[in-house]
Amino acid sequence: MKGDFVLMVLFKNFEKQYWIRIGLLVFAFLIAFASLYYTNDLVVQLGEREHKLIDLYAKGLQSAAQAEEVGSLTFLFQEIIQANTSVPVILTDSKNRPMSHKNLNIPENISKDDEKKYLEQEVLEMSKFYQPIEIEFIPGEKNYIYYKNSALLAQLKYYPYVQLTVIFLFVLLGYLVVNNSLRAEQNRVWVGMAKETAHQLGTPISSLMAWIELFRSDENFTHKEALDELEKDLKRLETVTARFSSIGSTPVLKPESVTEVVGQAIGYLKVRMPQKVEFTFSSLTGSTTKIMVNRPLFDWVLENIIKNAVDAMAGAGKIMTEISLQEQFVVIDIADTGKGMTKKIQKSVFNPGFTTKQRGWGLGLTLTKRIIENYHNGKIFIKHSEPGKGTTFRILMPIV
Repeated sequence: MKGDFVLMVLFKNFEKQYWIRIGLLVFAFLIAFASLYYTNDLVVQLGEREHKLIDLYAKGLQSAAQAEEVGSLTFLFQEIIQANTSVPVILTDSKNRPMSHKNLNIPENISKDDEKKYLEQEVLEMSKFYQPIEIEFIPGEKNYIYYKNSALLAQLKYYPYVQLTVIFLFVLLGYLVVNNSLRAEQNRVWVGMAKETAHQLGTPISSLMAWIELFRSDENFTHKEALDELEKDLKRLETVTARFSSIGSTPVLKPESVTEVVGQAIGYLKVRMPQKVEFTFSSLTGSTTKIMVNRPLFDWVLENIIKNAVDAMAGAGKIMTEISLQEQFVVIDIADTGKGMTKKIQKSVFNPGFTTKQRGWGLGLTLTKRIIENYHNGKIFIKHSEPGKGTTFRILMPIV
């Protein structure tokens, strides 16, 4: 019951992690949408305000020019236009030749001709932003005021992208913090569950050892061969206990012959599987090829894959194991003639809690992947699977 409770806590944590990630994404989306909407609205309002401001300058300038002598035109223009301290403007004649300008960053120490060319180029650029405002200082003679967005408004257009970058970094940081925190919590649950399982197995193992010794000391006991098999199973239970005890701590790896390790594991499982399951084993590496393994944990990997294969074949079919070399790796292929998997199932088969069985927690292949990749620096994946034709798991282990 305690183990079931621990597993329930584990799956609640997975569900919690999923919803926290979804919450972060929704939160980021809402902030980004609100920021873009508000900033774009602000840019539009400021643009309209600047347009009205320039239009007011033009009307004021025209009214003042028509009310005064032509000789005071320049003075009036300067007085009125000085109110604008941010919006770049250029006053031109009827032929779009610059007459005066304001708030332009004209390069210093340039000649009059270069300044003229610069202003003419600015007029062309400004015409792309807004239609020029037409005014008449003298009846029948048209002048134009060209303008564009102020530097502040131009910078404000880029503000949403800067803000989105900050939001993205914030969400990424939050995601990493939450992910690491939940992963650490899950690891503590894994370790607690494993230690508790190892502790619970200790009592029946000790009892079985005592019963075996008692039967061996009885001269009238006639089934000595049965005791040999019981001892093998007892050693297997001790191995399982060692597996659970080693979870949460760095396992000790030793160089061992890959042919011997895989062959012995298959030999043990073969006599304990249904008789209609046919096993074949071949190795192209020889006994001298070694890999760094923790024997109890690596046997667990092979046991999980083979038992899943037997379940997929409904207790009848072939399990073919082949060992070969591929550059600096030992390749272990375990193929079955079971029901196979669809592409969708293949993508989820190593996920915690995923199972196609009516009973079970869906942890076997999750632990298998963790043992191979986290503890042995190897790789495990589905090499090939086809519904109705079987599945092939591939394990890659670095050669010593």
